[in-house]
Amino acid sequence: MTTVAAPTAAAPRPEAPRSAPMPVAAHLDEATRRAMRAALAVAIGALVGWFLYDPLMELLRAPIAQIAAERDASLNFDSVTGAFDLRLRSALVTGVVLASPVWLYQVFAFVLPGLTRRERRYVLGSVGAAVPLFAAGCATGVLLFPHMVSVLTGFAASEDSTILDAGAYVDFVLKIMVATGVAFVLPVVLVVLNLAGLLSAVTLVRSWRYALVAIVLFSAMATPSADVLSMFLVAVPMSALYATALLIAALHDRRLARGTASTRQEEPTCSV
Repeated sequence: MTTVAAPTAAAPRPEAPRSAPMPVAAHLDEATRRAMRAALAVAIGALVGWFLYDPLMELLRAPIAQIAAERDASLNFDSVTGAFDLRLRSALVTGVVLASPVWLYQVFAFVLPGLTRRERRYVLGSVGAAVPLFAAGCATGVLLFPHMVSVLTGFAASEDSTILDAGAYVDFVLKIMVATGVAFVLPVVLVVLNLAGLLSAVTLVRSWRYALVAIVLFSAMATPSADVLSMFLVAVPMSALYATALLIAALHDRRLARGTASTRQEEPTCSV
């Protein structure tokens, strides 16, 4: 009886090792240096935001000016320091936004050396997709908020006055921008869960009806207007992003299935 061993499967490529561990004190020193750089960038951005306050407020006052053409409407401050507080808060938010490339780089430069090559690829890919999508979502919020303000204040009678607190009004606009930005980033979260093996493409396909209902409800709440066009301006891009996430997940699952099948075929066998 002769035993012939089949050719063994090629050994998988070893995962790139993580960087050599650093002492705790070195980690703290590096974290301190990077935090100071990020804080300096935010401070410079806040200084720029201080001088951009007036044009930003002109943009935010535009819907109020349209309402004032029909009835009494204005932005008001409820305290002596209200205007200064709002300007300072707006400058800080602007600084965080303008300095985002710097502090994001500092965060990832601190974290990435401790990750494997595959983990780095996933992190960089997800962040590279999430940042422009979040920016697109915030831009959509900027385009939508004047219409939302006009519709929501339209419930008041023509004899009434619309007197808005400036701080609450700015917070309302920021919430709209953040909400639409986060909504545009959700497909990236689905792709990351799929790459991590926690969510399959089959599950996304089976849940498309629930996802569509959730998208329509979110669009209706984000655009409380009588016309359907504003709702479609939010719902259509979100549906396209969900379909893109589903396609990426399906391609990833198919590649994994092919890899598993080829591995099984290349397993060593014994013949007599």
